[in-house]
Amino acid sequence: MNNLIPIQHHDNGVQAVMGRDLHAFLEVGAEYRHWFPRMVAYGFEEVKDYAVKNDRVQDSLGRQREALNHVISLDMAKEISMIQRTDKGKQARQYFIECEKRAKASPFDPATLTRAEILQIALNAEEERLALEAKNKELEPKAEAYDTFLDASGKYSVGAVAKMLGKGQNWLFRELRNRGVLITKGAMRNTPYSQYMHHFEVLPHNYERKDGTQGTSYTTYVQPSGIDFIRKKLGLQTIDPLPTSYAA
Repeated sequence: MNNLIPIQHHDNGVQAVMGRDLHAFLEVGAEYRHWFPRMVAYGFEEVKDYAVKNDRVQDSLGRQREALNHVISLDMAKEISMIQRTDKGKQARQYFIECEKRAKASPFDPATLTRAEILQIALNAEEERLALEAKNKELEPKAEAYDTFLDASGKYSVGAVAKMLGKGQNWLFRELRNRGVLITKGAMRNTPYSQYMHHFEVLPHNYERKDGTQGTSYTTYVQPSGIDFIRKKLGLQTIDPLPTSYAA
């Protein structure tokens, strides 16, 4: 079996792959920083399914910089591969299944297997495939619904996130201010504090006041990673990406 994608073997016996390695093999058109949050929207959870890891990389000018990466469990990698619906995705999924089989299998002589045992192995593999397909079909509408709220630059308005939560925009702004996520006063009101900035994007807008002077206002947008951050920060159990009022 060729080493298509490097596999990490952890001390607890868990196998994992790096997000950027999988992204590169799948030949995804979208940039990694936009693609990975969209995959997370299929229902994966940080710590349980993946962990954030910042890599040190060198740019074209030889300068060192940080690049966001993720350590992904093999189960998550299999599901992501199937979601792609491409030949590369099928190839990656089959590769991960083979890696798992090799890790679990103890040395044995295939010639000693009975016909019943061979049939059971095949049945187990088919049951796993069908279960994975069923889960993907269940999660697919949710991920597609998330995409309907995305703007052209790949982020969400606060109003769109409020709709996902089944709340109003003013309610969401108020709760995020009360919990210390957004600034409460001044020209930067309703923009995030620096420690939370990576979950948001703030765009300035210049305008002219009645007296002819120039002013600047700021609009806060939510990055894909910010959706789950907000859900957890507000103590909400689930997010409905497509409320009834938006359903076609």
